Amino acid sequence: MARYTGPKQRLQRQIGEDLGLKSNSLKVARRIHTRPGQHGLRRRKVSDYGTQLREKQKVKYMYGVLEKQLHRIYSEASKNPLATGTVLLGLLERRLDNVVYRLGWAPTRPAARQLVNHSHFTVNNKKMNIPSYSVKVGDVIKLNDKSSKVPMVAELLKEDSAVPPAWLEKKATIAKVQRLPEREDIVENIQEQLIVEFYSR
Repeated sequence: MARYTGPKQRLQRQIGEDLGLKSNSLKVARRIHTRPGQHGLRRRKVSDYGTQLREKQKVKYMYGVLEKQLHRIYSEASKNPLATGTVLLGLLERRLDNVVYRLGWAPTRPAARQLVNHSHFTVNNKKMNIPSYSVKVGDVIKLNDKSSKVPMVAELLKEDSAVPPAWLEKKATIAKVQRLPEREDIVENIQEQLIVEFYSR
């Protein structure tokens, strides 16, 4: 499937926020407010449409999905009787690459996506290499024994500083989905209502 392969820092500078795409947060912070381009984007008043577009782009970049994928997820969320924005974020949170990132087995979501692509994980004892796989309640995610020796992963396992959200339970290299994610479980500053307004125009 197609995906963005360009510089991730450019995306963060475009939004003006650290989206967690790079592991070196100090390096990111140095230029985060300098817009991409030869002279940086000129500052001007942003319209309501521009604000909605920026929020939609931010979520796209953050979770590493393309426009077609995000629109499909929005369509699925809009059919749910619950608040569309909350359901939308819940579906994004349930992506396997995001779950791996939340569990602290990868420093960034792009790194988590690569680990999943390279079959470093099993779900319910079955090899899984689809980053967009949507986890369900009761799913057991396991990091393969050989994969735990990958230097980047081994360092994170040694530190074991990541605290997984309440909807995930983790013990060493095994995790279980306790319940579906709720809005309170998402710590990033996302205004999902703006995304709903963008797509419902």
